[in-house]
Amino acid sequence: MTTGLTPEADAALRAHVRALLTQAQAHITLDEVLDDFPTARAGERLPGLPYSASEVLWHLRFTQRDILNFIQDDDYAEVRWPQGYWPHDPAGAARDWAAQVAAYREDLRDLLTLLDDPATDLLAVVPNGVNAGGQTWLREFLLVADHTAYHVGQLALLGRLLRA
Repeated sequence: MTTGLTPEADAALRAHVRALLTQAQAHITLDEVLDDFPTARAGERLPGLPYSASEVLWHLRFTQRDILNFIQDDDYAEVRWPQGYWPHDPAGAARDWAAQVAAYREDLRDLLTLLDDPATDLLAVVPNGVNAGGQTWLREFLLVADHTAYHVGQLALLGRLLRA
């Protein structure tokens, strides 16, 4: 149970965070965006944009995985920002659309397993957070939700533009 919270408050907080990660709240879900996404054009960079939809998806998947690594891996090595968080092979990212979606979903399942585990003290500092600024489990889950919502919005817009 989360330190300082009643069991009821702990359960409610976990439910709210889970909903942010998995349901349409004030935003569309990734699954809704991907449902009819024009994947044949996902690798295309539209005029004036520095990335394609496949690059945004790669970034979304990679960043979620990096956060999962940060909270789980004793041997975590910080990735160089921003270069390390964007694909070095944009064409490869376009070819790997289905693999990126599958990896994103698998990593999200792993994050949700940690969120649902009563042994995960949401207010405790994650092991790697001790020397990196005191990041808590709750902060990391909210960071994934916030980051995902932002880039899912970009993908929704890119999908509309690519279909036009």
